[in-house]
Amino acid sequence: MWCPLCNHEDTRVVDSRLTRDGMQIRRRRECTRCNNRFNTFESPELKAPRVIKSDGTRDAFSEEKLRKGMLKALEKRPVETRDVERAIRSLVREISSVEDAEIPSELIGEWVMRELSQLDQVAYVRYASVYKRFEDVQAFMDLIERLEKENPGEVDRRQISLLKNPKGKQD
Repeated sequence: MWCPLCNHEDTRVVDSRLTRDGMQIRRRRECTRCNNRFNTFESPELKAPRVIKSDGTRDAFSEEKLRKGMLKALEKRPVETRDVERAIRSLVREISSVEDAEIPSELIGEWVMRELSQLDQVAYVRYASVYKRFEDVQAFMDLIERLEKENPGEVDRRQISLLKNPKGKQD
């Protein structure tokens, strides 16, 4: 590993530790010439299939695009970062485990919606509205009603209800 300060090609590892999430190794390195210390991070490279987009083009899978899409849907929502990261890691593992060389973007979108529905209903509706290209209010209402039927469990008090309860009051 090259020293980022003096470009010397010989550095030594002083310390290695797992990061908090356990998905990377942080290595503390020291340059043998200038004694500069710096950190590097090592993570496993997962082989992911190519993504077949709706227009038929093919792209390499991008974890960064996946993360950006999820974070955009979750913007200003009361969801903890560790829960978001756990969902992203789960999706990346699921995508990497596909044995085919290619995977349709629609399938990835469905998996993202599944994860978002478990994290936050509002984020789920935001993502679905873009992903499914809603063109009218009725499409939103249909999705919200389906969501309420499929996930009638305990209401998260951090979130506002998407529909009125049967008595006409907001939860």
